Amino acid sequence: MVVVESGDNRADVRDFLAARRARLGPAEVGLPAGSRRRVPGLRREEVAVLAGVSTEWYTRLEKGHIAGVSEEVLDAVARALRLGDDERTYLFDLARAARPVRRPRGTRAVAEVPAQVRWLLDAMTMCAALVTDGRWNVLAANALGRALYSPVLESTVARNNVARYHFLDPGAHHFYADWAGAAAIVVALLRAEAGRRPEDRGLRGLVGELSTVSPAFRTRWAAHDVLLHNRGAKTFRHPDAGAVALAYCSMPLDDALTLTTYTAEPGSTAEQQLRFLASWTGTVRPDRPPAESAGSR
Repeated sequence: MVVVESGDNRADVRDFLAARRARLGPAEVGLPAGSRRRVPGLRREEVAVLAGVSTEWYTRLEKGHIAGVSEEVLDAVARALRLGDDERTYLFDLARAARPVRRPRGTRAVAEVPAQVRWLLDAMTMCAALVTDGRWNVLAANALGRALYSPVLESTVARNNVARYHFLDPGAHHFYADWAGAAAIVVALLRAEAGRRPEDRGLRGLVGELSTVSPAFRTRWAAHDVLLHNRGAKTFRHPDAGAVALAYCSMPLDDALTLTTYTAEPGSTAEQQLRFLASWTGTVRPDRPPAESAGSR
């Protein structure tokens, strides 16, 4: 049996548009600053003028009434607010999620990792690789991924969830050399996922849990920053291998799963550290890391 549903994401629409309006100053869009501004950023009527719509219409949009808004008008609003590519996609995702659609009853099940993906993970021997879902649950990993992410996967607080580890396990502040930068990415990716899937009760539950327990998460969530494409460099302070600087890249496998790989520059100390971790995967941990890695970064 199917029912007609729509995502009730009016609060997300309202807060996102208001936050993006507040960060833009009049001078940035060629408007006079004026002398009686009580709040930072643009006024609603100024955004309306820039987008070519009425103030009443834009006010209604900023109150969350986004269902049925045309792509042309959303594009105009995105240009007026100077949205980046990921932010524009997020705005369109919010509009898409607000439309009535036919969905089966019940909650969204945990994604299954196909056997072919597990074979791929096992074949990747000199990079750490993880498969996660949109809620940052670690669903599968190769041997080197399990070794690198052992503090996360062994955390009783995290329960195999990277977001929980970041914000609920004190050890995360040591494990990630740039904890604040990594935390911002986790939240921005969760925010983008929430825009795509406002009906996902599991995701909403995770956000509610972290917002209640962690002020650091709550502050970042309120910023409404979004991120869709995730790649860069990250340094881990691994309990056995020391400080390991790796390049990472996340790639979507399908609508529900993401593959993230961590690789080292050939010939670097980080490559030696990955080889060290690979040498004891599936065996008893050695007593110390290789001499070059300790305190090398």
